[in-house]
Amino acid sequence: MSDIFREVEEEVRRERFEEIWKQYGDYIIAGVALVIIAIAGWQLYTRYETNQRLKASETLIAAQQAATASDYGKATPELATLAKDAADGYAKMAKLSQAGVLAQQGQDIEALQIYKAIAADDSGTIGNVATIRAAWIMADSAPRAEVEALLAPLLAPVDVTTYSYLVIWHTETKPNAWRFAAREILAYADYHNGQFKQAQAEFKALTDDKDAPQAQRARAGAMAAFLRNGGLSDFGTMPAPPPPPAPATPPAPGAVAPPAPSNAPPGTAVPPTGPTPK
Repeated sequence: MSDIFREVEEEVRRERFEEIWKQYGDYIIAGVALVIIAIAGWQLYTRYETNQRLKASETLIAAQQAATASDYGKATPELATLAKDAADGYAKMAKLSQAGVLAQQGQDIEALQIYKAIAADDSGTIGNVATIRAAWIMADSAPRAEVEALLAPLLAPVDVTTYSYLVIWHTETKPNAWRFAAREILAYADYHNGQFKQAQAEFKALTDDKDAPQAQRARAGAMAAFLRNGGLSDFGTMPAPPPPPAPATPPAPGAVAPPAPSNAPPGTAVPPTGPTPK
């Protein structure tokens, strides 16, 4: 009896499956096909994106090498193309290099505009680098207050959030890692504006800061020593060198030669005083 019931149950299941397949089979096939097409499309898109990134990376490196070699005619159009067409990260890197090329050519105003645009558009590392480079340009021409206003975000503490398994663990406030570069620029701005004592104190404080990078501490220490020893102070005018001695004039013919000095050694001949015999 149990075998008969089992056969009947299997037959009922088969009939239900056939009914479902008749009603929804086409949709199931279409859904599977869409999934396969989506996976294949994603793979193709990922491969395309990877190739584009590799191409952008190679072009960016070549353009930077050309700029380093002062081949601006080659570097400028390549960087302009990347800045316009490349993916977001490479586009911003190209703009940074583009501004650097302009600065190397003495076009500080154009370079400064690009740096500020990058800093306004990016709050991460690339934006902070752009802010630092813009501040160095401004330190030579703009008032210190403007330089300090530009660097204010890099001097302020930042909130650092720690995540654990995609869950916020905790948030704490830490000093800004870019503060040392900002302080160095402000110290230089004071030095450039003739505030030597203030600049010396700022460089000295940066030198004594154990948390600062070693390279910046070394530069700051050299500047502090330079200013402590007078820097570019005017110590007056060096005296003119004494005139060279006049050349000795030979005695005229027939002139009386001077007598030998009293301390001459014995046997020193005294030249005749009369006319030279003919």
